[in-house]
Amino acid sequence: MKKSISFPVNDVDLFKIQMLNWVNRFSIFCLLDNRHYNFAKPAFECLLAAGSRAGCEMQAGKAFEGLQQFYTEHENEWLFGHLAYDLKNETENLQSGQTDRIGFSDLHFFVPETVIELGEKEVKIYGVDAASIYREITSASTEIIEQVKTRAIIKNKITKENYISIIEKLKQHILRGDCYEINFCQEFYAEKASIDPLFIYSRLTALSPNPFSVFYKLDTRYCMCASPERYLRKAGAKVISQPIKGTSKRNLENAAADEAAKNHLLQSPKEKSENVMVVDLVRNDLSKICRPGTVQVDELFGIYSFPQVHQMISTVSGELKEGMNWIDCIKATFPMGSMTGAPKKKVMELIEQYEQTRRGLFSGAIGYVRPGGSFDFNVVIRSILYNGTENYLSFQTGGGITYYSDASLEYEESLLKAAAMLKVLE
Repeated sequence: MKKSISFPVNDVDLFKIQMLNWVNRFSIFCLLDNRHYNFAKPAFECLLAAGSRAGCEMQAGKAFEGLQQFYTEHENEWLFGHLAYDLKNETENLQSGQTDRIGFSDLHFFVPETVIELGEKEVKIYGVDAASIYREITSASTEIIEQVKTRAIIKNKITKENYISIIEKLKQHILRGDCYEINFCQEFYAEKASIDPLFIYSRLTALSPNPFSVFYKLDTRYCMCASPERYLRKAGAKVISQPIKGTSKRNLENAAADEAAKNHLLQSPKEKSENVMVVDLVRNDLSKICRPGTVQVDELFGIYSFPQVHQMISTVSGELKEGMNWIDCIKATFPMGSMTGAPKKKVMELIEQYEQTRRGLFSGAIGYVRPGGSFDFNVVIRSILYNGTENYLSFQTGGGITYYSDASLEYEESLLKAAAMLKVLE
């Protein structure tokens, strides 16, 4: 791909809307949006990959082998794509028996025709005829208009009574010593659903703007993601992971109550125990790929506020061993500990036993790899998935279960996490 050409941008948010309207014609694209957060000095405000010059689509089994071969051929190119949760079957020699009606493959990466990197005052365009693309974008509409009226009757896959019963069974597994903490999720779904994915993504990220938002399209399959969580980033020889464990509802109408909710999260023994268990798991994962003595906890129990919730986020980092590439990093750490639990393999067996839906892309990762191998991937949560051929819509929510979990409160937390997605689909 040619070097980038830079162009001026007067209004970043207006330019984003024009980018979305411009890219919507492509059958494959991936938009990564920071939504003006500045948690870790982001490299860009928005990154967009449009079109595909080459691709690698694999199912678990020999997926990483295929990806490595693909990367060898394209290591001087940008890559964008996803890692689905069921790659666990390859990394941990497990199986999946539940159904996934969205249908994303376990792994898909593509070399884009065009890459657009948007900063606060300028945009860099990589690809053929950058000037022409800039003119097309700046000529696009500055409004996102709903082209297809939303029709989605949302149902729960699991009843409240069944959910509570499952949580109690999981607590018995913890009591027996099978595991310490487990992430359990439930699906909300709609059959015969009809949506305008661009409009829904725009509504979701307006209502719930989060720093790892993604609008991702592969033919007729879409992911509309408002994730607050980073899975893994590599910059130079340093890798960092920022697991989230701990959630409290915001109260934007009462500043004192909102501050109390934040303090409750910081003081909660349950939330802190969940968080520290995941931090230990991440430290263990990073130790497989990092030089001895370099893995450290940069921040423990950091409280970050988002439009709907306060979250407890910790940051773990390390210095990579010589010769480790980005695929080695993924293989050693995927799936992320915040969406599994500890010990990782056992809890993934329990997840398979008790969850009612195959996770698919949910609790996987979407992101990019720069030429040279630095990368950044999110955690696919707070995401609406849609199969436009089957007219099937799905989103999943859940939380970390420990022995001290209150099953009814865990159910309420899963509804809290679903609130923004339910609202945009009303």
